[in-house]
Amino acid sequence: MRGPLQIATNVGFRAFARSSRVGNTLWAVTPAVLGCAKAPWSLGRFGGVHNPPSTVIHSSIPSNARFLHWSRSLLDQTHATTLDTTLPILPSPVVGRWLLLSSVLVLGIIVVGGVTRLTESGLSITEWQPITGILPPLSYDEWMVEFEKYKATPEFKLMNHSISLEDFKSIFYMEWGHRVLGRLIGVVFVGPLIYFAIRKKISKPMTVRLFGLSVLIGAQGLLGWYMVKSGLEESLMDTPGAVPRVSQYRLASHLGLAFLLYIGMFGTGMAVIKDFKFANGAAWTGSTVKSVGKILSHPLVRSFKRQAYALTGLVFLTALSGAFVAGLDAGLLYNEFPLMGGRLAPPTNELFSEDFAKNEDKSDKWWRNIFENPTTVQFNHRVLATTTYLATAALYARTFSPAIRSALPPLTRTATMAAFAMANVQVALGITTLLYLVPVPLAAAHQAGSVMLLSAMVHLLVSMRNPGTAAKAWRQIIEIKRKV
Repeated sequence: MRGPLQIATNVGFRAFARSSRVGNTLWAVTPAVLGCAKAPWSLGRFGGVHNPPSTVIHSSIPSNARFLHWSRSLLDQTHATTLDTTLPILPSPVVGRWLLLSSVLVLGIIVVGGVTRLTESGLSITEWQPITGILPPLSYDEWMVEFEKYKATPEFKLMNHSISLEDFKSIFYMEWGHRVLGRLIGVVFVGPLIYFAIRKKISKPMTVRLFGLSVLIGAQGLLGWYMVKSGLEESLMDTPGAVPRVSQYRLASHLGLAFLLYIGMFGTGMAVIKDFKFANGAAWTGSTVKSVGKILSHPLVRSFKRQAYALTGLVFLTALSGAFVAGLDAGLLYNEFPLMGGRLAPPTNELFSEDFAKNEDKSDKWWRNIFENPTTVQFNHRVLATTTYLATAALYARTFSPAIRSALPPLTRTATMAAFAMANVQVALGITTLLYLVPVPLAAAHQAGSVMLLSAMVHLLVSMRNPGTAAKAWRQIIEIKRKV
């Protein structure tokens, strides 16, 4: 039969052998012991959880003297049952703030990209040079080289053949700034990600997810150039009435991928910060009485959550349809609202014109009109936007039901109200942009508004998100600490 000292030493060495960096510490202690020897080198991260000075161990790997002192503190606790648990990594708020900063940069590049398109600057740089293209032309000769390249493009020949070098510089700098901002996002995101992964500040699943976003950032650069190439094709010169502009399909893909990157960064950042607060004992989305499981399992909450997910998808689809409006300059048609030419909808032969069909049997008439006919594209965007607004209003109206109001967490009700408020702003921006023939400031604000509405919906979903496994595990330890 082993003595108390041997038991304590074995337990202590088991904890020491498996312990890793701060935030991923192995515990081999009992609830009764947690009050005096609770892996103190980890718990200090949570503010409000402190150990007596005589037992605090400040280093992530304890020294021999400190370790023996910690082991001996178990001698008086031999009556307790041994708990052998490995705590998962819980990312700190620093990780969450870094992700939110990255999402703000993505929001910025979406707005800059919109302004670049609105000012017709996107085709001013005719080559893709990821490394050497970081610097703009620095001398007169270098500027003339770039200007001559631009003179060979369909846009110059068909639309801008009279612009001066100074005019060219203004559109060049707009596109150059857009590309440099894209590179900055890559550095700001990938650099810290590598650091956090090496230092094991984030879990393996999160590491894989975030490295996946890094791949998408690189793919976004390639997709952006693929989009620009569509506006530089010489075949445009042989097409009667052709307007040099990028493919609306590639533009929508480029914008859609930017939305996905933003949602991934913003949503994950919000979840990290929320999980850390929950693990530290904060109320879950403002609920202090009911348990998380009880709230999320409520039928009304589950129904509300499904509707919120569906509405988020609708917001995304509506924003994506806006890319087709932008790519075809469809906002310059029917500058009135809510009517289109004095009617709720244009004539059917205008919405589904055979002029857009390319097959001899006209079998592609329907889908080509939906994606290539400016009139149909604008009508579709109107319908989607109206549906999105009404759905947002309906979801917000549900929060006034006494049954729903008592079941939903307070933060969820507030987030729903914020989403409805942003929907009102976005609708107002869209109508004003249409009525005033798409001025650059209003159109850019409307594009930014689509991202803000997506943000409001993601925030709403995060407010109903079940805390992560790591957050739950750490919270249990904190609660045990407070009870002993």
